[in-house]
Order: sequence, then structure tokens, then C-alpha cells
Amino acid sequence: MSQTQRFLCEAIELAQANIEEGGRPFGAVVVRDGAMVATGVNEIIATKDPTAHAELVALRAASRALGSPNLAGCAVYASGHPCPMCMAAMRLSGVSEVYYAYSNDDGAPYGLSTAAIYADLAKPFAEQSMKISYVPVRKDGEADLYAEWKRRQAAG
Repeated sequence: MSQTQRFLCEAIELAQANIEEGGRPFGAVVVRDGAMVATGVNEIIATKDPTAHAELVALRAASRALGSPNLAGCAVYASGHPCPMCMAAMRLSGVSEVYYAYSNDDGAPYGLSTAAIYADLAKPFAEQSMKISYVPVRKDGEADLYAEWKRRQAAG
């Protein structure tokens, strides 16, 4: 069994255990240098948090374990096709590789596909199902939000 298959089996085992606990069928493993750094399962039902996907739970745990939000050099092994939110979080955190065992096509008959969300996000903002508007508000007499952040970063 390859390392990829081994870690995908770990993610599937987490997902199966989560089903037994009344959760959704998703598990994820974060790996760096061939060693598991963190794991996560989908906690949406338990926490009532719509962002508590297995991949995000695992990323949060990995960041705590490594003491950094930078997960460069890490790989994520997920039981199911990561949704756009999870994929974006993995990119933002510097994850370099993502592997998944079940595709959106595998999940579609069970209502577990995010393919429609991917398709909607590929459209220009004006054509997406969610209203998205840029409204350039600035507070009078206040420093520019981003400029103030940059100033404080430079001041250390």
C-alpha cells in the first residue's frame, strides 16, 4: 500500500467513525514529511458550525500543532472531494498537495456533491446565485484600514 493510499484509508476510517457518532461521512488527515500532524472530521452537526468541515477542522488542528498558520509542505488527505471553501483554505494556508478518495460524482446520489457550488463560483459575480457587491466605504477621519495594518506590521 502506498503512502497516499494509507493516509486516504486513515481519512476514510475517520469518516466511518464520524458516521457512527452521528456525524457526516467526512474525515481528513494533514501530513508533513510523511508523518500525521493532525486529523479532523466533519463537525457541522455537533457544533452547528457550517464551516466545521473535516478539512478545516484538520487545518486548524495542524496550525495549532505546528504553531503557525503557514502549512507549507503539508499534504491533506480527505475522504471526500473538498468543497470550494476547504480548497480555498488549503491554498491560503500553503498546503501543497491534496488527495481525496471519493469524488463529487461518487457523492452526488447522496446529496454530498459540491460540484454545483464550484460551477456557480466559476461565473462572474453578477451571474452567481449569491448577491456579491463591492461598496467602497471609508470612514471619514480614520486611517485607511489596509494602510494602518501595514504601518503596524512595519512598526513590529
